[in-house]
Amino acid sequence: MNRFDYVRPSTVAEAVQALGSDPAARFIAGGTNLIDLMKYDVERPGKLIDITRLPLDKIEERDGGLRIGALVTNAALAYDARIRERYPLLADAILAGASAQLRNAASTGGNLLQRTRCYYFYDTATPCNKREPGTGCSAIGGVDRIHAILGTSEHCIATHPSDMCVALAALEATVRVSGPQGDRAIPFAEFHRLPGDDPAKDTNLAPGEIIVSVDLPARGFAGHHTYLKLRDRLSYAFALVSVAAALELDGRTIRTARLALGGVAHKPWRNTDAEALLQGRPATRESFKAAADLVLREAKPQSTNGFKIELARRAIVRGLEQAAAGTPQSQSDKRIQ
Repeated sequence: MNRFDYVRPSTVAEAVQALGSDPAARFIAGGTNLIDLMKYDVERPGKLIDITRLPLDKIEERDGGLRIGALVTNAALAYDARIRERYPLLADAILAGASAQLRNAASTGGNLLQRTRCYYFYDTATPCNKREPGTGCSAIGGVDRIHAILGTSEHCIATHPSDMCVALAALEATVRVSGPQGDRAIPFAEFHRLPGDDPAKDTNLAPGEIIVSVDLPARGFAGHHTYLKLRDRLSYAFALVSVAAALELDGRTIRTARLALGGVAHKPWRNTDAEALLQGRPATRESFKAAADLVLREAKPQSTNGFKIELARRAIVRGLEQAAAGTPQSQSDKRIQ
């Protein structure tokens, strides 16, 4: 691990100023991802800006929804009574990821900024466009079983690792940030980026900006939702495919649908065309299969991850069935219902 300076601002303005004075600096809160990256020599910040003293650790009512401070821990968020009652999809997604120890340390803002878990990204002996732009993508033509099938480019096929972000995409959250140019709000769908020709850039944060909060809208889909995560082992593994499904029903007719996938793309993958297809249709397996086909019609497998297409298709159907029935996937007994 490289040597670095350390500062601990007490206000958001001080944190923004500290980052602006050193573009190579990094914010640190729980450190559950950044410290790993530093140990593997993937990240070499010359300065760490410890933001744990900032007043961003509250969950507050806001315009009928909730405002989640960037420093609220994953554990505090998952077990908050308001989240459990009004946004259980989010709570379930958080509980599907990591261990209790990690959830106690990991922050809301940090979760949004997780880097990929691509083998080659972490292996500094191999070329990686995300780690060193222009060097190539070792995953293309390499060991690609866990990699993306949607939204890829010739420069990168990495996947976004977060479970929480998949639920936030389905819930249409908003990310509030502060920076040298002031405060602004970013719709969650626009926060993360596809790799394109610049895979080193994961988000649309401007230089010097810090995440202040994540805002949840009033609609939480508490009655009909599920977070379904398929992985190689039942605990502490990243998703091969995950599905956040949320429905509003009028009898057995779908009034509103939300559908987001994890483990399949460089960002949480939401398909609004598939959601529109479901609107007004009966909540049946045939409707859900049609939506799954639409989501996956442009899927592009690599040499060994083609199984993800059928896995995702079945997961979408199963997830929508669970949501429609009001029987969300258990996060304590992770066997698929």
